Amino acid sequence: MQAGEITNRLKRVEGQVRGLQRMIEEQRDCEAILTQLMAVRAALDRVGLLIADSFVQNCVLTTDGELARERMGRVLELVFSRFSLPIAAADTPEADSEPNQEGPDYDQAG
Repeated sequence: MQAGEITNRLKRVEGQVRGLQRMIEEQRDCEAILTQLMAVRAALDRVGLLIADSFVQNCVLTTDGELARERMGRVLELVFSRFSLPIAAADTPEADSEPNQEGPDYDQAG
């Protein structure tokens, strides 16, 4: 991917953000604002993935040995940290797979 292509995509995102600001100033419908916000986030995610792909192609695959593994590890960590759940979310009661042993047993008749 050429730097010019990435720059053009970022300029489009910039225009979307300006449009989002206008929508908020004009007190547009919340659903329309949220839709635009989601479009901006998706566009930024696509740019980020293009940059990550370019980095892998140009900086990792052209490097040998331990440095290549180290660079790839950093790329994967950055990409997956964006899409992973926070640790606190995994600690919620809904995330537990074991039944609650402390509460009353509602399965028994009585």
